Amino acid sequence: MRILLFLATNLAVILVASFTLRLLGVDNYLAQNGIDYGSLLVFAAIFGFAGSLISLLISKPMAKWSTKARVIDTPRTPVERWLLETVAELAKNAGIGMPEVAIFPASQSNAFATGWNKNKALVAVSEGLLSRFSKDEVRAVMGHEIGHVANGDMVTLALIQGVVNTFVIFAARVIGSFVDRVVFKNQSGHGMGFFIVSMVAELVLGILASTIVFWFSRRREFRADIAGAQLAGRAAMISALGRLKQESQVPDQMPDTLQAFAINRGHRSGLSALFMTHPPLERRIEALQQAKL
Repeated sequence: MRILLFLATNLAVILVASFTLRLLGVDNYLAQNGIDYGSLLVFAAIFGFAGSLISLLISKPMAKWSTKARVIDTPRTPVERWLLETVAELAKNAGIGMPEVAIFPASQSNAFATGWNKNKALVAVSEGLLSRFSKDEVRAVMGHEIGHVANGDMVTLALIQGVVNTFVIFAARVIGSFVDRVVFKNQSGHGMGFFIVSMVAELVLGILASTIVFWFSRRREFRADIAGAQLAGRAAMISALGRLKQESQVPDQMPDTLQAFAINRGHRSGLSALFMTHPPLERRIEALQQAKL
């Protein structure tokens, strides 16, 4: 969930910024006879990283708004009190500041963590997961999410996304210039063909380049599983993953997308596998069983 929210926000920021900058005439990288590639690279880097960092900075409010999460300030029930105490213990053991803890309305098993600062993060769990999982399993899930925070996954993700954005912005404008001159035969300045093709190329390349971010996300899940096992116990973490696998195999219980840890139900192959944010549960369980803690 946090990955998809981050990517969607990032792509929206980049596209809106590109359109707005064009309207304002901020396109100094365009020369009469082509493109000043040095200026374009600087432009791409500045706005590529700006889009990524803006997405990171607003990740918490975006996550709260999109999931309708309710932050637990004062516990209303014994379960909420236990959840706060559990997260506080896990955060202390992980060496990070106490994150905000939230519950959001969803019947699916779901949990996520986000935030730009590991000492001011947000961890949230769905009502469905909280009601169906045992306390040990919930603790393991929270340990997994705390692991993401302690490992600095969102910050690292933002840096990787900044590099990807820079490539996308740069390549899209090179493609736009090439099409404008070769296809539309515009040899003086840059016409509408350049700007239309650039925007389309930016969208397409942005989607394709997101496979790099998805690859990174899949790699980090193994580390977060290990962190969850270290904080809550290997058996509890494996049990939580096993329950997720069990729920994912019951069509009447879960939709096509099992949202806990943003897991996709079933195996994917070929091109679609590149767009998976998480490895298959079987691989995660196997890796955790073999891991040296």
